[in-house]
Amino acid sequence: MRLIIASTGATGQVYFVHLLRVLIERDIEVHAVLSSWGERVLLHETKKTFRDIEAMGVVVYRGENLLARPASGSFRHDGMVILPCSMKTLAGVAGGYADNLVLRAADVALKEGKRLILCPRETPLGVVHLENLLRAARLGAAVMPPMAAFYGHPRSIDEMVDHFIGRLLDRLGIENDLAYRWEGEEEPPMVEG
Repeated sequence: MRLIIASTGATGQVYFVHLLRVLIERDIEVHAVLSSWGERVLLHETKKTFRDIEAMGVVVYRGENLLARPASGSFRHDGMVILPCSMKTLAGVAGGYADNLVLRAADVALKEGKRLILCPRETPLGVVHLENLLRAARLGAAVMPPMAAFYGHPRSIDEMVDHFIGRLLDRLGIENDLAYRWEGEEEPPMVEG
């Protein structure tokens, strides 16, 4: 399996790094694209650099490199994830404005019928953001905001990140045991009052 994982200038770079680690552990070929702001926020939030990502065993491209392999429809891959996805990047995807490698690779994924997953990181969401999310979904992108789930009673931030990454892997069709699996209850507990 070969995946494109892109990072843009939104908060949430811990998800990006964790996803890369999990994919590499599963011997999945990873091509990472870092927008210029993604690279800066990555350094700020995780202290990791472009070279640190390369050292993980990932093929890394800078967002300005429109001559890179993921810019072409002839580059074969099994899907693309933008994590975190800034609102600027979302607007580019929704509007078909491919002026950098992240946007061009996303545009190519959509036109080639490949899986594209957007993980937007913004709150609150304004009307423009919501309209862009709807437009991107109508174009074929899946929208998966990195939201915490509490039904598994996470004990740490790492467990919360694991759960989201597990759900993301589910969407990519990759077996995992990172996400808490709801088993259901025989009968809901009684609530007094």
